[in-house]
Amino acid sequence: MAPTLAEPFADSSALTEFVINQGNGVKGLSELGLRALPKQYIQPLEERLCMTNVVQQESIPIIDMSNWEDPQVAKSICDAASKWGFFQIVNHDVPVQVLENVKEATYRDQVLDYMKKSEVVIKQLLQVLMKGLNVTEIDQTKESLLMGSMRTNLNYYPICPNPELTVGVGRHSDVSTLTILLQDEIGGLYVRADKGDKNWIHVPPIKGSLVINVGDALQILSNGRYRSVEHRVVANGSKNRISVPIFVNPKPGDMIGPLPELVASGEKPIYKQVLYSDYVKHFFRKAHDGKQTVAFAEL
Repeated sequence: MAPTLAEPFADSSALTEFVINQGNGVKGLSELGLRALPKQYIQPLEERLCMTNVVQQESIPIIDMSNWEDPQVAKSICDAASKWGFFQIVNHDVPVQVLENVKEATYRDQVLDYMKKSEVVIKQLLQVLMKGLNVTEIDQTKESLLMGSMRTNLNYYPICPNPELTVGVGRHSDVSTLTILLQDEIGGLYVRADKGDKNWIHVPPIKGSLVINVGDALQILSNGRYRSVEHRVVANGSKNRISVPIFVNPKPGDMIGPLPELVASGEKPIYKQVLYSDYVKHFFRKAHDGKQTVAFAEL
């Protein structure tokens, strides 16, 4: 039974029952037509995004993948992974129509097909990024380490009655090797401008593009040469937002640490070897806290 609108979810147990135990989720909350955000979703001031901290004149790189083996394109990818940790790719040959059919009964099959066809560009990106580390061969063992497991989320961000009081997703970096994000035209994704900086940069939707971001696993494997970056999603007061991320990960039983080729060349490791499943558990056992998870692997 849905709660009344008079004093919705004043009791936290009622909110837990409706959202989690009954499986209604935040989407169910939105469909109730609440006029005010339940107090349990109000975020502290320091966790809300102040628009005065958004850098309007900067944007993440946009890279044309139509000739991905071109040395200049490869350099652009590696530079973006090193400096930004985020970039968008266009002309990548991955069909992105999956966002157009969200209510279709066959959506599961479409998503699985989208994931399968994305593997081509994922392998292209990893090949380029490994060459940038002077790792010239991706054998079966290394491929398994870089992309041994993949999963996708179907993210739905419903209209929020008080978007200024909350967040869509709190600030964090991903635990993946790479994350491949397909977002709709609504926008709302922001990345940290620079380490320790209070400023954020909007990642504007570009029709047909994919957003690529470096995850913590690749930062650790590259010994810090490529860097994961904090990002967040703001709530929207007028439109629903949909995104479909693919998380490209090591296998849970893999040990992650600086690649042997980097250490063999004399590079001093700044991360220890950690079990990937332990790293992921550490991420999920705490609230979103920016890039603090990486410290778990530091020497």
